Amino acid sequence: MIAKLAPILLLLVSNIFMTVAWYGHLKFTEKPLYVVIVVSWLIALLEYCFAVPANRIGHTVYSVAALKTMQEVISLSVFAVFSVYALGEQLTSSHIAGFALIALGAFFIFKSPV
Repeated sequence: MIAKLAPILLLLVSNIFMTVAWYGHLKFTEKPLYVVIVVSWLIALLEYCFAVPANRIGHTVYSVAALKTMQEVISLSVFAVFSVYALGEQLTSSHIAGFALIALGAFFIFKSPV
């Protein structure tokens, strides 16, 4: 049971760091680009510290396609929440429709035999 849940939790934490690294600097446009690049790389290092174990542990119970699909669904979910609450962006019906199609694709990935 741990091997099935750990990758999900680790990918969730990983994607929080990833989203902050990739998009958090948009709140600090007054900072020089080289500063946000260095800070983003440091945050991305933390992201890798969670992503690599997530995939190593996850591959014992999930296919690589399933792990990648999990990562993408988690990434989009974290991104949607971050963009609304941290960046003040709005999710439109087109965004929701696109996310639903991705979720449908995830359904088919997990429906296939491992």
